[in-house]
Amino acid sequence: MNRMHGIIFAYSKCEKLKTLVEHRVSDSIPYAARYRMIDFMISNMVNAGVTDVGIILQDKYQSMLDHIGSGKDWDLSRRHGGLRLLPATPKNDPSRAFRGNMEALTSIESYVQRIRQDYVVLANGSLICNMPMGDVLQEHIRSGADITCVCTPHCNMEKKTTYMLDEKKNITDVINGSMLAGGYEALDVYVLSKKLLLELVMECDAHNEYSFRNAVLIGMKDRLNLHAFVFDGYAARIDSVSEYYQRSMELLDSSVRADLFMKDRPIRTKDRSDASTYYGPESQCTNSLIADGCIIEGEVRDSIIFRGVHVEKGAKVIGCILMQDTVIHVGATLKYAIADKNVTVNEYRMLMGHSNYPLAISKFSIV
Repeated sequence: MNRMHGIIFAYSKCEKLKTLVEHRVSDSIPYAARYRMIDFMISNMVNAGVTDVGIILQDKYQSMLDHIGSGKDWDLSRRHGGLRLLPATPKNDPSRAFRGNMEALTSIESYVQRIRQDYVVLANGSLICNMPMGDVLQEHIRSGADITCVCTPHCNMEKKTTYMLDEKKNITDVINGSMLAGGYEALDVYVLSKKLLLELVMECDAHNEYSFRNAVLIGMKDRLNLHAFVFDGYAARIDSVSEYYQRSMELLDSSVRADLFMKDRPIRTKDRSDASTYYGPESQCTNSLIADGCIIEGEVRDSIIFRGVHVEKGAKVIGCILMQDTVIHVGATLKYAIADKNVTVNEYRMLMGHSNYPLAISKFSIV
C-alpha cells in the first residue's frame, strides 16, 4: 500500500466560465480533445502509486459521476480503498456553497479519520499539469516539513497566492493577491501527514475558519514548517472562457503536449472505444488536434476537435474548440468559437468570435 492518500477538491463554481459550467463544475470541463480537467490530477496521483483517492463534490456533479464512474479507467475500482466520490455540504448550512477547502474537509472529517495512509496530498481538480507526485512526497519526507506546498517559478496568474522562499526552499512568506519579484506562484497542491490534517480540520472547525490559504498557510506560517516543491513543468489553471480558449490553443504547440502527455506518466481518461476518424477526400486539416470517432469532410484549421464531431462538406472550422458529438453542417463557417457537447450548427450559418473573446455556444444548442 502506498504511503500517500489523495483528496481532490472538485466543487469549484467559477462564474467567469459562463456557459461551460451551466451543466457541470469546472473540474469536469472537457479538455484536450478527449479528456476532462480532473483527469490530470487523478492521473498524477495514480502514476505516483496512490491507490486511494477521495473526490469532494457538492453541486452539478452528474457530469463528473458519468465520467468517472467506478474509477476503473484509472485503476481505482478496488475492493478496498480505490476511488471514493464524496458529495458533501457545509455542516451548519447545507443550502450554501463551501466557502473554502477547510470547510469542505470539515464536511468529510469522518472520511479523513478512516484514511489508511500516513500522508495526504490535497489538490484542486482543475489544475492541468503532469506532476511527479511521488517526488513531492519524497521531498516532503526528506525535508521534515509540516506541509510541502507545490509552486511554480512561472508566475503568470494575477491575484493568486505567492510564496517567498529561502535558499533551502523553505517558505518565508505567503502573499495573497499580489506578485512580488522573486516569488513563486502557488499551485494549490499540498502534502502533509494525516495526523496534522486532522488537527488542522478540528482547529479550523472550532474557530469557524474555512480557507486553507488564509487560516493555515497565512495564519499559521509562524508555527508551521512550510516547505516548497518547485515544479518547473507546464501548469495551467482556467478561470474564464478566455483562459480556457488560450490554454487549449497552447496544446497545438508540440512542446506543450510533450510536457503534458508522457509515456512514463500517462494521463488516463474514460474509454469510449471510438473508431478511427474518417477524413473525406475533399477534407483539409492543418495544425489541429483531432480525436477518434470524428467525420471530417470539410476544412479544419488551428482547432481542437473532440470525439464524435462531424464537419460536413464545405464547412469551415478555424481556430475553434468543438466538443463531443458536435455537428457542423454543409457550408457553415465557424471561427474562434467554443461549441459545447452536442451542438448543431445549421447549413450555411456563419458564427465568428475573436481569439481574445471567443464565442461560447451552450450544450445542446442548435444555431
